Amino acid sequence: MSDHDVIHDSEFYVTRAANRAAWDAEDAAAAERLAAIADDRGRRPNIIHLMWDDMAFGDIGIPALKAIRGFETPNLDRMAEEGILFTRFCTEPACTPSRAAVLTGRHAVRSGMGKVGWPLEFGGISGEEATSANVLSDAGYATAFYCKWHLGDIEESYPFNQGFDEAFFDPYNQVSNIWNEQGDAVNVAINVAPELRRDYPYMYDQNALNPDGWVMAIEGKKGEQGSEWREPSVETYNELDLESERRMLDFIDRQAAAETPFFVSYWPQMLSFFPEPVKQTPQWGLIAEGLRRLDEFIGTLMERLRDLGIADNTLLVCHADNGPMVHDPPAGMGLAETIFRGGKGDFTEGGIRVPAFAWWPGVIEGGQIVNDMIHEVDLFTTFARLGQAIEFVPDDRIIDGVDQTSLLLDGDTHGRRDYLHVYTGDILAATTKGRTKRHWVGEGPDTGVQSAFYDLILDPRESVPMLIPALHMYSQFDRIRARHELWTEKYPHRKKARGVPLTGLTNARSETTAIIERLEALRSELPFDPFEFMEWEPPAEYAPINAVD
Repeated sequence: MSDHDVIHDSEFYVTRAANRAAWDAEDAAAAERLAAIADDRGRRPNIIHLMWDDMAFGDIGIPALKAIRGFETPNLDRMAEEGILFTRFCTEPACTPSRAAVLTGRHAVRSGMGKVGWPLEFGGISGEEATSANVLSDAGYATAFYCKWHLGDIEESYPFNQGFDEAFFDPYNQVSNIWNEQGDAVNVAINVAPELRRDYPYMYDQNALNPDGWVMAIEGKKGEQGSEWREPSVETYNELDLESERRMLDFIDRQAAAETPFFVSYWPQMLSFFPEPVKQTPQWGLIAEGLRRLDEFIGTLMERLRDLGIADNTLLVCHADNGPMVHDPPAGMGLAETIFRGGKGDFTEGGIRVPAFAWWPGVIEGGQIVNDMIHEVDLFTTFARLGQAIEFVPDDRIIDGVDQTSLLLDGDTHGRRDYLHVYTGDILAATTKGRTKRHWVGEGPDTGVQSAFYDLILDPRESVPMLIPALHMYSQFDRIRARHELWTEKYPHRKKARGVPLTGLTNARSETTAIIERLEALRSELPFDPFEFMEWEPPAEYAPINAVD
């Protein structure tokens, strides 16, 4: 399968047509260099992807801003000093969409995963999607996933059914940390803990609004059933990151000993509403406390790779999943806008532009600040290229990710992306081309000529819309959108998978098996099938994506 058999979004082809000769030359040079690296190291590169929650660009990697914000990240800073600090690394605007996008190389709207999932979800990412783990596993890589999944609670969606050889994961998110006696006792969760639950005399189905039977952690291997790892509790939650890190290092040790190339994703919870030990950063915020501990692990990871003698054959990419939660955040989170306006759930740069770093000693030149636009979907295609797995990328769907190998190898101005479509849920909210961004929604009355354009260099906070200076761009942006939507008609979006949650567990608790038992029992009592709701997709306004995750 040639590279051009991968179906990209329409704008990629327009951009490539203007740069074909230069890109072909870069691709040839990159292929030659990667072949030389593989010959020297004896095998294809290892790939580690680490992604955490809710952080504004500038919170990491810019010393003056970090000093203002009151925390330190010496190991992530070392990644920047020894590798690349990206200034224009973009994601989807919220947690579930971001995770679906980075794994599939497709904007989340294309897989039906554009909204944040909550337990009991009765759905998740479809087995028809192809993940980085699928593609690299097919190419001979060992694959593993650890910690926060947040891509569904049905068996089809479990990571060990999405290409990963082994997985230890939370199917949900950090909010489950408060669904217990401690959270209920201080009213950060209301009437959710069974031990404290009290009947309300005017509600005649007392348990209708509670996610009874939910599971906090699952472990499993490809081709096998999973099992629940401990019952939900604050203690279990606070062990998830630590257990994930232990398993991740063990996985890396095993693959290094076997001389097998590997791909591993670690998406830590990082945030605990009941943290241990006591606060240690000057900021005191929950995010800063979690980031401090995560940064320590990144240092441990980098040293382990060096001790194993595989650092020079391992690409490590670290980034946040979206911007900070600035809309209705829990008290004490410590989240805030920095350079850009907005945060989680927003289509402004503050919602999608995040701190990001790439490290590959001896391959990526150190101390780089890269201003090229790169989107998290690009990691899918780039990882496939590095793992010689492009032939396993499906050719029956749009892959939004573009190959950024030359950007990693050659640095600033060698990227392949100058455009971006930003979706909030299922809505196309904004499009960027170069330094100009057009907001498609939320910009006042439609008179045919709206002040909806922003120059992201002159106005990085998108606070001063342009009218007269941008008139020459109206038709051009209209055509970009038209091409995008016509191409989508040819390759339609797919649906989120639906099913009964938390099946396929060898040690399922009675509370968990009762989920399907309750629905089955209702079938004889109701004039409709209670399972029909699983086929219904709520409109975007039912599930605002700037909720906590």
